[in-house]
Amino acid sequence: MTAAPEQGHHAAHTWQEARQRAFEVAAPIPASPVPLRAALGRTLSSDVLALQDMPHYASSAMDGWAVNGSGPWILSEPGQRLAPHQASPIVTGGLIPPGAKAVLRSESGVITTDDDGLPILGLGGAAKPGEPRNGQHIRKAAEEAAGGEVLIKAGAVLNPAHVALAALAGLDEVEVLGKPLVRFLLTGSEVVDQGMPGPGQVRDTFGPQLGGVVELLGGIAGDQVRVGDSYEDWLAALQDVEPDVPQEAAGLADVDAGPPADVVITTGGTGRSGTDHFRKAVAELGGTLLIDGIAMRPGHPAVLAELPDGRFVLGLPGNPLAAMMALFTVGGPLLAALGHGSMPETGEVPSGAMIDADPGRTRLMPFKLVYGLASPAQHAGPGMMRGLANADGVMVVPPHGVQLGELVQAFALPWGKPLPVPKPPEEKPRKAPARGQRKGPQGPVDWSALDA
Repeated sequence: MTAAPEQGHHAAHTWQEARQRAFEVAAPIPASPVPLRAALGRTLSSDVLALQDMPHYASSAMDGWAVNGSGPWILSEPGQRLAPHQASPIVTGGLIPPGAKAVLRSESGVITTDDDGLPILGLGGAAKPGEPRNGQHIRKAAEEAAGGEVLIKAGAVLNPAHVALAALAGLDEVEVLGKPLVRFLLTGSEVVDQGMPGPGQVRDTFGPQLGGVVELLGGIAGDQVRVGDSYEDWLAALQDVEPDVPQEAAGLADVDAGPPADVVITTGGTGRSGTDHFRKAVAELGGTLLIDGIAMRPGHPAVLAELPDGRFVLGLPGNPLAAMMALFTVGGPLLAALGHGSMPETGEVPSGAMIDADPGRTRLMPFKLVYGLASPAQHAGPGMMRGLANADGVMVVPPHGVQLGELVQAFALPWGKPLPVPKPPEEKPRKAPARGQRKGPQGPVDWSALDA
């Protein structure tokens, strides 16, 4: 069993180190088949082939009659082999009967009777001379694809038309790259899910947003489970067993809870007080702390651990903005690595303010672009969300601070627009010397006359 970290021991990673560490500890999840209903937006790992000709039989493109030869035609029962000058009723998509050479549209035919009073089909209505030609209004077998033909190439991000094409080909599932399933452990006895919170209570900010952000970061949002604040509740929830708490606070997974999570995200409990149980529960389960605090604010108490069963557990701080900054810093790279992605990109923006140094800590500051400059957002305290809700991105302010106009590292929000590309400084054109103006010395200069 891994020993719990000593109280007060805190070897925090830098912001850059934490991102890189989160990306490097995870291996991509292997490809696997998923049902078509779950394939939208997934990346295809192997080509989708036509299992047989598409369509696999000749069919009618019109309502009307399948006919053999020229009219008038003697009517036959549907589906029977047609001899010359015979016809049988058919609907759009209907199987072309043996012997049929063409389809006569319903608006181009009329049923009359012959001299013996038997029904016959003749041309009439909107019929054109020579109608129907051989093969007219027949959808040939393999018209869309031949059996074995590639329909969708590996690497495609599946859209609704792809999914429909796979279904048309007769497939029930497709092989896609792995994507991490994330489940959520939400804590806090003071948290209420609806209505106005009373004194000492706060509204749940994690439940409504975490699943959506995880989806934007490349994960699959799974169950959200609220557990009690006791150590026993924490331990039982991380063990994937049902604790002795009400059903709505049951553990993350059981027999009926679907596939196991690849990542568990917890909220709160990552501090170092006696009521914070994250590290102790991970240690008792034999887990390993991969990131234990980050030298940044907000979000410095973030923790990333790995359990013996291979699940990653990302502990987010309990304050809303701090939790989001930790999720962007650690969760983004972790989910990208598990999902065959690359490290989330950062860019640069010119700072719209002078920001003082904060030795030893990187600061993540939501910003608004004002006349091309990144102005730090107001209402950006650890427990606030207003600044982030209206932000254009997040500045990564180094410990030594930044000057007004200085380029500073930044990243876009998962739901926002890409960062603007800073324009390179314009070089001032050199003025050509005026005609007759004496130019400066060219080549080596003889300074010997100065010694005379």
